[in-house]
Amino acid sequence: MTKYLDKIVLVTGSSRGVGKEIAEHFLKQGAIVLGFARGIGSIANSKYHHYQVDLADMDSIQKGFMSLRKEFNHIDIVINNAAVLTSQYAMIMPPSAAQAMVNVNLLAPFIVSREAAKMMRKTKWGRIINIGSMAASLEPIGDSVYAACKAGVSTLANVMAKEFTSFNVTCNTLAISAIDSDMLSQLPRDKIEEIIASLPVPRFAVIDDILNVIDFFAAERSSYITAQTVYLGGVN
Repeated sequence: MTKYLDKIVLVTGSSRGVGKEIAEHFLKQGAIVLGFARGIGSIANSKYHHYQVDLADMDSIQKGFMSLRKEFNHIDIVINNAAVLTSQYAMIMPPSAAQAMVNVNLLAPFIVSREAAKMMRKTKWGRIINIGSMAASLEPIGDSVYAACKAGVSTLANVMAKEFTSFNVTCNTLAISAIDSDMLSQLPRDKIEEIIASLPVPRFAVIDDILNVIDFFAAERSSYITAQTVYLGGVN
């Protein structure tokens, strides 16, 4: 299939988990995918280009864009997917863990979106999609900083939607529920299952739930859809 034939898509956190599956989805649909991740690339595809970028380091992100611009003169779609999680009560959370979440989960999407938008402005078209979380709405105990950052990416998209609308760039957020991943494995399974059981649609997310909304936000027909946050599983 060629839904995204030769579209240039930047995916952060592309070396594993949800980010890797998103990258592979776009590749299957004909896109050229640029991956930002701290680790080495794990996708073997001639249309995949990997950049080792530490998304906790703003200088590393800027250097990633410098390298990227040497090979590509524009970006069509950005998926701000990379995230880190330390789930602890606020009184015992190390400040370094809180800072790491702010850097990767909030500042990195800001820098990546800003730099990509500079390139999108030249072509007068673009889609910026942030991967948020149900934590922003449910505000679970132990996730104060993580939830705040994920609420922040929605606000980030909403404000950028206003700033970027003049050059036909939309900015939206997909707030995902629990999906089996390395990140989820850090949390007590019984606590996650308790949260999932309380949702209107009481099941874990699967990758197609995520790809379905990404495809909607990224579509040519979605030019009138911006500054929106879609929650999975009935969270609101």
